[in-house]
Amino acid sequence: MIKDIMKYTEEISNKLNELLVKNYDAEKGYIDAYQNVESNDLKMFFKRRASERSEFAKELRTEILQYGQIPEDSGTFKGAMHRNWMNLKNTFSSNNEEAILEEAIRGEESSLEEYNTMITEKNLPPTIDNLIAKHRDAIQSAINTEKAKLELVS
Repeated sequence: MIKDIMKYTEEISNKLNELLVKNYDAEKGYIDAYQNVESNDLKMFFKRRASERSEFAKELRTEILQYGQIPEDSGTFKGAMHRNWMNLKNTFSSNNEEAILEEAIRGEESSLEEYNTMITEKNLPPTIDNLIAKHRDAIQSAINTEKAKLELVS
């Protein structure tokens, strides 16, 4: 019985850690985007997204700690590669803002997939279900805004 409970809390923590790392990656990606655009509107947008993702990470860390597990402390290699590719693309792109928005959309769609997968888990406590749904909805909203901004700059 205790072994089952421990396994359950570890499983939940592992899944939350995956989302946590994704949020670290997104926050860093948005900071990179913020530093590589000229438009004040886009700068503020990317800064808000980075802050939002930092807040998501904080909320996830709190949940992981409540389960007695250790939160991850940085982004992934894959995320770093995505950000490096984004920087490389900026260097060669004739329209930086368009390229950066396209990358932001791509990254957010990847995050949304992970959140959608997590939300289908049947055994999550209601507090985590609500947190995941709140994050997922905010990410979907960011995608919608990024797509609208992309139409304006392309």
